[in-house]
Formats: sequence, C-alpha cells, structure tokens
Amino acid sequence: MDTAKDTLLSGRRRFLAGSLALGAAALLSPAMNGAARAAGMTPDATNGEGERESRMERRRLGGLEVSAIGLGCLPMVGYYGGKYEKKDMIALIRRAFDKGVTFFDTAEVYGPYISEEWVGEALAPVRNQVRIGTKFGFGVEEGRPKALNSRPEHIRRAVEGSLRRLRTDHIDLLYQHRVDPQVPMEDVAGTVKDLVQEGKVLHFGLSEASAASIRRAHAVLPVSAVQSEYSLLWREPETKIFPTLRELGIGLVPYCPLGRGLLAGAVNERSRFVDERRATLPQFTPEALKRNMALPNLIRDWARRKNCTMAQFSLAWLLAQAPWIAPIPGTTNPAHLDDFLGATAVSLSPEELREFTAACSRIRLVGHRADAFTESQIDK
Repeated sequence: MDTAKDTLLSGRRRFLAGSLALGAAALLSPAMNGAARAAGMTPDATNGEGERESRMERRRLGGLEVSAIGLGCLPMVGYYGGKYEKKDMIALIRRAFDKGVTFFDTAEVYGPYISEEWVGEALAPVRNQVRIGTKFGFGVEEGRPKALNSRPEHIRRAVEGSLRRLRTDHIDLLYQHRVDPQVPMEDVAGTVKDLVQEGKVLHFGLSEASAASIRRAHAVLPVSAVQSEYSLLWREPETKIFPTLRELGIGLVPYCPLGRGLLAGAVNERSRFVDERRATLPQFTPEALKRNMALPNLIRDWARRKNCTMAQFSLAWLLAQAPWIAPIPGTTNPAHLDDFLGATAVSLSPEELREFTAACSRIRLVGHRADAFTESQIDK
C-alpha cells in the first residue's frame, strides 16, 4: 500500500478499535491484526469460547493471507437444490472458523443478498480474524441479476450494500464477478482503487477473467487473486491464465474444486438432476456421466492408496499444484465440511504427482463445464 492509503486505513482502524473497546474490549483490533500480518505473524485465533481446534496452513494470494482451504457460501442459498435454514448455515460457517478456516467467499448475487447476510451475521463476532471475499458485477440493484454491470456508479452501490450486509467497514477481497465488455477494465480497476484509498476495500480480485484482462487490471491496481473454476474435471486455467498469475504474483481461488460432487464420489453414472444447477451442465448429462466416471474411479483408487477420502485427495492435488492456490469448496453439510478440511493433511510426493498425472492424461473427459448462456459471460 502507498503511504497515503496506509495513513487512511490506520486512522480508520484506530477509530474503530477505540469504538469497539468501549463495548467489546476483548476483540483484537484491526490495527493490531494488520501489524501482525505485516510482521509475518498470525493474529491470535480464538472465538471467545476457548482455543480453536486447529490452525490450518496459510497461503498468500498476492498480498492477502488466507487459510489454505476456504469456504464457498453459494450452495447455502439452494443453488444446487434444497432449502436450508439460516441458523444451520450460520452454524456451519462458525464450525468452519472453529476448524481453522479464515477465508470465506460470497457475492451480492448469491440469493441475491442472502449469502452475504448470513456470512456477515456468522462472522461478526470474529470479523478481525477472518478474510471475506465478495463480488460485484451483476445488475442486482437494478433488478437484472443475470445482466452484467460494472459501471463505476454500480460498483459503488454494490460495495455499500455488501458492507452493510457483511456488517463490516471493509471488504478484504473484492472481485469483479464477470468482466463487463461494455466497461473498460481501466475504469473498473480505477473505481476499486478509489475504494481502496477510502479504506472500504483492501484487495482487488477478478473472476473468470482472461490473461489480457488480468494484465489490464493489474496495471491500474495490483490484483491479489483471480477466481476461476479449476479442478481435475476442468483444467483450462493451467494453459489460459497460470503463466500470467505466476509472472505477476497473483493467487488463484478455484471454485467448484470438487467438480460439483463428481470428484468427491457424490455422483455416479446413474445420477440425475432436476431443478438445480447440474441439470443444465453438459458434463452431467447421462451420456457424459457414463464416459466421465473414469476420472472419479481413478481418484477413488488413489484415495484408497493414500488412506484418505476422494474429496481430500482431489483437494490435496489442487493444493500441490502451486503454493498460491487456495480452493473454496462449498457445502451445506457439516460432515462434508469436516471431510474436505482434512485435505491439508494429505501430501503427494513429486513422484506420486507424476504417476497420477500420467494416469489422468489417458482419460478423455467429455462435456463442457457451463451452459451456453453462462459461457457467453466468461471472458476469453
């Protein structure tokens, strides 16, 4: 951060810390957290009811430090079917924190708004010990949640709404949800840069952005992370954006890292989907499932070999690809949460990675990862 920004943020945080001290002196102040991070230290991580169960490995996304595995909070609003109670989802988010997760992912369009509201309520007691990522980029405020909108005035409205719902004065990682071809990337990055200077945003991110867009944004304001679908089922980012991320020192946040359940053993060739996201995806048609089952079958064999679950192996493979990768699997199930957080205990040697990669290369997957409309909004 530049000096002016440091001064502004420091002032905001001193004010906030002083205010909190009047009613909740036990909370660690943002300024102290910032100082600890700058010194390479991890802030004290307790939830007010004793020590947390574990301290997960930390990773850096650009200048942002997060837990090696985060929690994606989209499924909680029924995106993959089902209806979930607020109290249960808040309990799940808090369970993740208690188990070492410090990185939580949401967006204004999830619900819309519901996911941010639940994340905000769940994490309010521990706000200074976590990092929250949220997104702008769809016309939610204008009643057009499927239309792209990254005009500067819209970005500001979206951020104010997110701050309110998240019960915070700053967003740790603000992503452009999808690149808007109608708005120059320089205008988008410039608006976020203004929000950084105002202390409302700490780090800038992009989602499903091309290498060219990443470079244009980074030239205006350093990009800390790019979010993209990436898993053993969809490896396109390796050729499309990995070289750019490595060169510029940008982190990757893979969403759907378990291939929407396929890589965790939750889907088989007889699975059928109605009234949920997978019903629209080419990878999950009956014919595609029949042919794609070779991949989960291979993962199952390796999971047995490594004495872990399929989800743990799939996430461990992702973590082994680069130290700047932090996946955000989503779930609504406490048992599934506990399962995938165990991935950080699974290690793969270089020899094992080569052997597994060779076996993967013999599998021919079929079906695209997205429906035609979704694909039309992905930056190329």
